[in-house]
Amino acid sequence: MNTARRHFASDNNAPVHPEVWELMRSADSGHARAYGDDDWTRTMEDQVRQHFGPHARPYPVFLGTGANVTGLQALLDRHEAVICAQHAHIAVDECGAPERHLGAKLLLVATPDGKLRPEDVVARLHGLRDQHHVQPRVVSITQSTEYGTVYTPAEIQALSDCCRAHDLYLHLDGARLANAAAALGVTMRALTTDVGVDVFSLGGTKNGAMLAEAVVFLRPEIGAHFRFVRKQSMQLASKMRYVSTQLTALLSNDLWRRNASHANAMATLLRERAARVPGVQFAWQTQANGVFAILPKNWIAPLQAESFFYVWDEDRGVVRWMCSWDTTVADVEHFCAALERMAQLTPAVRA
Repeated sequence: MNTARRHFASDNNAPVHPEVWELMRSADSGHARAYGDDDWTRTMEDQVRQHFGPHARPYPVFLGTGANVTGLQALLDRHEAVICAQHAHIAVDECGAPERHLGAKLLLVATPDGKLRPEDVVARLHGLRDQHHVQPRVVSITQSTEYGTVYTPAEIQALSDCCRAHDLYLHLDGARLANAAAALGVTMRALTTDVGVDVFSLGGTKNGAMLAEAVVFLRPEIGAHFRFVRKQSMQLASKMRYVSTQLTALLSNDLWRRNASHANAMATLLRERAARVPGVQFAWQTQANGVFAILPKNWIAPLQAESFFYVWDEDRGVVRWMCSWDTTVADVEHFCAALERMAQLTPAVRA
């Protein structure tokens, strides 16, 4: 495989943005106190409060899975459960880490577009106060979803209102929160603080960072002991200045929005170009930086050799094409030219 070529497998595959590198290099001088007791981390904390409000408390971690698992762990007892979409990232793409490390049950809800609705939550609220049943405690949503769809502020507010009515916490997996906010033309605060989210993961890795996420608590009364949860879960960085500066870079000079907007625009262009090719269909709307196409099954392997991507549903032939901050128009045109050649030369086989 030509590793120098950009492809459409994942925004995780993109390199670190130069502005992130530059701020990391600026921190790479002299000694700084470890484990977050440094000026670089305090600057990051100030930036998070500027974006998300005075009560926002961020805790940097290494990984998206670590952010989700530790954030949920701060909200749950072992007899309690998390309500989430059937194809939420915590349910299908974290190798059972939530169940293993939380000791809690995930209550899955089938959804047509990857998004939970208040009626989905209410439908899972049975067996309350019955010692024979796990007790729902947290609703977790993914923004943007594993189907590439986006929750609007009104949709999150409706879920938050439902959670408040039933004494539940609302957790948001924000690995692609920046892409959702850019797609909707709103701030990240409009999708979190302003609509009643309690805890969210702030994703950096998919948006131009090297390895930087944060668990952000938005209510002062929760998360008081999270620093111990983070340490026990092996997500406390000793040289935290290097993690913190990545988040600071993304939150400065609108870099988070510039990167996300570009990735989204490339996904829109990719869908528009691919839609012209006979034989290409689409599974869901393209609302952020992911395109979910339905291809003839005999096209998939040859196209993966041209530009690698992942198969999302083998039975239906659904594939995922992800764009990132460094995707170019030329990348899109090159791939769609390969699609056109495939359509001309290879009869479609759907079964």
